[in-house]
Amino acid sequence: MLNRFAAPEFQTIKDLTLVHPESINYTNGLKAFVFQAAELDLIKFEFVFDNVFDDAENPLLNTVLCSMLKEGTNTYTSAELAEHIDFYGAYLMPEYSFDHTALTLYTMHKYVDKVLPLVKDILTNSIIPQKELDTYIRNNKQSLLISLQKNDFVARRLFYQHVFGPTRYGVVPTPEAYDAIGREVLLELYYKQFRPSNCTLFIAGNVGDAVLGLVEDLFSDSWGASSGSVHPHPFQLVLPEGKLILESKAEAIQSAIRMGGLMVNRTHADFPAVQFVNTLLGGFFGSRLMANIREDKGYTYSIGSAVGNLKYGGFFTIASEVGTAVTKATLAEIENEFENLQQRQPSVKEVELVRNYLLGVMLGSLESIFSHVDKFKAVYFSGLDLSYYSYYNKVIQEITPANVQDIAIRYFDYSKLVKIVVGKID
Repeated sequence: MLNRFAAPEFQTIKDLTLVHPESINYTNGLKAFVFQAAELDLIKFEFVFDNVFDDAENPLLNTVLCSMLKEGTNTYTSAELAEHIDFYGAYLMPEYSFDHTALTLYTMHKYVDKVLPLVKDILTNSIIPQKELDTYIRNNKQSLLISLQKNDFVARRLFYQHVFGPTRYGVVPTPEAYDAIGREVLLELYYKQFRPSNCTLFIAGNVGDAVLGLVEDLFSDSWGASSGSVHPHPFQLVLPEGKLILESKAEAIQSAIRMGGLMVNRTHADFPAVQFVNTLLGGFFGSRLMANIREDKGYTYSIGSAVGNLKYGGFFTIASEVGTAVTKATLAEIENEFENLQQRQPSVKEVELVRNYLLGVMLGSLESIFSHVDKFKAVYFSGLDLSYYSYYNKVIQEITPANVQDIAIRYFDYSKLVKIVVGKID
């Protein structure tokens, strides 16, 4: 009989078992990775494209293009596409990020032959109808004007602008930028970006020979011949100067705080250790920032920090909203936490807490075959392979209080952070 008075035996999390995909290279330049899970009736197709930029490095074009993908083709209107997708119980979603645009389809295995041709149609025959484009621009301009009244939104925009500068990562949308977007420019970008030599396809689920045959029929030679690889313009991020930027709002009752700067990304050997220190500082509910500024001082409902990975670099950020009366005190407490990180080693107990949390999060993030795809994509687009996760686990399992302090001294310097405050500093 189960003894409910005894806690379960503690088990140390060891190395992870990850699914290694089958790779397929098609003659037209398309690359595919197949993750088999024969027990599933659901299949996921994710077409991922490197974002292509014009000489002006205007990422708003890519954002708008992504949003317009399902708005009509030479074959179907947007309403007809939506009706077909819904009829077969499928889900189709375009997604945009700094470095990639993706078109993702979830469908039942038995309906693959009905809905996958719709994806082919979208990727080869989209027409970006002028009426739908006008509606999109009008709605997003209105949404932007409303969002610009929100302190946290303004703080995030200022953060990107001051940390990433005049690069594609630092460009933010404006009403004038929306007005300048034309259908012809979007169509030109569409034909440059959505081609097989610029695409990586991830397929997960019950992927048998019939499914692979359909993929080859639709997306191999019939998609077009290879036209060479697309190489997005590389660029160098410039370390910003540490400073305080105040956007005064006389009527504000809360101040939005955003701070951070450039950081190493996943390709750097120190990245797992940087993630560890970030988690200890502000990356989970039991972090130092939460314990101090929320639990002890009661200045905010939420405060957190994060480390972001991008193709051409990484970044670190802290975000919170506090009452204007305690904005100055909050900044002082955040600075104190950085000083504590650098000046004193954490306790063994705190390091063990963060270690177990991170290892548990990693293990818990592998609940399905689709999670394994996400893990593979993260390293694949960083030029790494799945052995990275063995290295990550090793770093997390072996990190010591002295290591934490060393990483804090090298990477977590408060004086070098860009500090954005939108509201008031009383």
